[in-house]
Amino acid sequence: MIDVKQVNYGVGQFALQQVDLHVGEGEYFVLLGPPGSGKTVLLECLCGLRRIDSGRIVLGGRDVAQLEPRQRQIAYVPQDYALFPHRSVDSNIAFGLRRQRLDKAEVKRRVDEVVEMLGIGSLLGRSVAALSGGEKQRVALARALVLRRKVLLLDEPVCALDEAIRQEICSQLRSLQRRLGLTAVHVSHNLEEAFLVADRAAVLRDGRLQQVGTMSDLLRRPANEFVARFMRCENILPARAIGPADMEGQTTVAVGEGNAGVRLRVIGRCKGELRVIVRPENLRLLSTRPSAQWLAEHGESTIRLRLAARKDCGSYLRFEMTGPVRLTAHLSHSAADGLPADEGAELLAWLPPEDLHVLGSQ
Repeated sequence: MIDVKQVNYGVGQFALQQVDLHVGEGEYFVLLGPPGSGKTVLLECLCGLRRIDSGRIVLGGRDVAQLEPRQRQIAYVPQDYALFPHRSVDSNIAFGLRRQRLDKAEVKRRVDEVVEMLGIGSLLGRSVAALSGGEKQRVALARALVLRRKVLLLDEPVCALDEAIRQEICSQLRSLQRRLGLTAVHVSHNLEEAFLVADRAAVLRDGRLQQVGTMSDLLRRPANEFVARFMRCENILPARAIGPADMEGQTTVAVGEGNAGVRLRVIGRCKGELRVIVRPENLRLLSTRPSAQWLAEHGESTIRLRLAARKDCGSYLRFEMTGPVRLTAHLSHSAADGLPADEGAELLAWLPPEDLHVLGSQ
């Protein structure tokens, strides 16, 4: 449905560089990245507010790179919603239809349809200036949906809303996208928001795509250290491969600064210097010395550490540990039962190969 091919665009000191991206028909796609990474610039290139320097933008098989926004048949909701403050809610929603010179009956029918869909009938006669943030978001979405485009572009649509309303709106967006069969591209820097809506996502950094995949791919198999850190993985360990891989396709690596004498096994045939990650929620902790048999089977996947801090984060407990390497673990309250809370207490971190991921180059 949407194909971005070798797109370049520069403005001031910033540039989108060689962006290649495919969004399938009926897919809900999220553009992720920190502020200034190029998410909004790329979205504005898609909808025609910015004219690319080179490359192609293909929508439904049609190259639209040189077309004006109104010719691209795209529905667009900007970050500030861009509602007309001097118009009523119903006038805002109907604005695009009236510009198409549709008759009054058809305008009313379409407005009524989308108003019922979004449950905003009570807002119709009100002034936009009197609306809450969540109400303005729904009105802006109604104004976009009433045009019946197949592509919907959303720029940080819920960033100004509080958490409870954000979750409600994201659930509604996802439901509407499926119901109407829309292809949606949604800009965000918020991981929780992306997990609520995304079929797939892309991470941008300084105008370059770093990785495209499902949220699970980005979370558990990041392509490089930037993506790993953006996806909130704190445990990134410098490592060095020791010898060739074994018959099971696993490689022994020395981990830690200066390869601190700790040995772990990772899946894959690795060579030379590398970086290994383990997500905090995947880290397994033991407080008692395991049996000799357990150590014989798993000893090469364990590290002895000291507890530096234990913090209650509400839905999980955060363990910060020091030793030959520094590691952070996020454990549920039930999983933390029996583990010490005293600073300096000894813990055994178990890192089986399936919980480790070897990063590619940055």
